[in-house]
Amino acid sequence: MKTSNRDLLVLLKDEAMTNQAIEHEVEQLNDLLFHAESTDAFCRANEVIDMNKYKVLQDEKFLVQMMYQTELKPFIFLCNKN
Repeated sequence: MKTSNRDLLVLLKDEAMTNQAIEHEVEQLNDLLFHAESTDAFCRANEVIDMNKYKVLQDEKFLVQMMYQTELKPFIFLCNKN
């Protein structure tokens, strides 16, 4: 798996954790975030509502295209399904 380049702030309750245990926790957090931040997970959790055409679009290709646009057209909304 590709190592990610991110800054994580990990707050620990147990001061007696070893460096190896802390590294293991950070590695597990990176693995969890890698899967949660994928485009597949994004497309499952979001949809596009187009009020111009009165449609709800859930197509993965269209969602990825909309995700990379800097500005959406008027009355087109990117909504979370939660």
